[in-house]
Amino acid sequence: MASSVESFLTYSQEQQVIEAIRLAEKQTSGEIRVHLEDYDQSNVYERAQEVFHLLKMDNTKLENGVILYVAVNLKQFVVYGDAGIDQLVGSDFWHSTRDVIQEHFKKQHFGKGLVLGVTQIGQALKKHFPWDVDDTNELSDEISKL
Repeated sequence: MASSVESFLTYSQEQQVIEAIRLAEKQTSGEIRVHLEDYDQSNVYERAQEVFHLLKMDNTKLENGVILYVAVNLKQFVVYGDAGIDQLVGSDFWHSTRDVIQEHFKKQHFGKGLVLGVTQIGQALKKHFPWDVDDTNELSDEISKL
């Protein structure tokens, strides 16, 4: 039997999320990660911060990494950004991104919610951290899982 993490998205949905990350990162020096985990503790936000650190997302040069963390068992998620992006976008951005994802999660459209969330995050990163000729992809675009 597949774990809840492995069955959360179909292969096709995973590929759509990865492609959304790649497209977004072609226009920004920012880094976006999606992380899926069997997590069933109460503080999902704190866990998202821990995973952000574990994935070394806090090591980006411009502090412009954003994680879209999903506690699969709870069907809860957190959109968490490093200090560089957080200082520039304001709370309205985080709330509107959360709302877009949440709207689709409520309908069990997890793949679509993640793709739209990644796209919205990418647009904000593009505005504040445009792609530069010297930009390197600092982190993997693959979906990480625990």
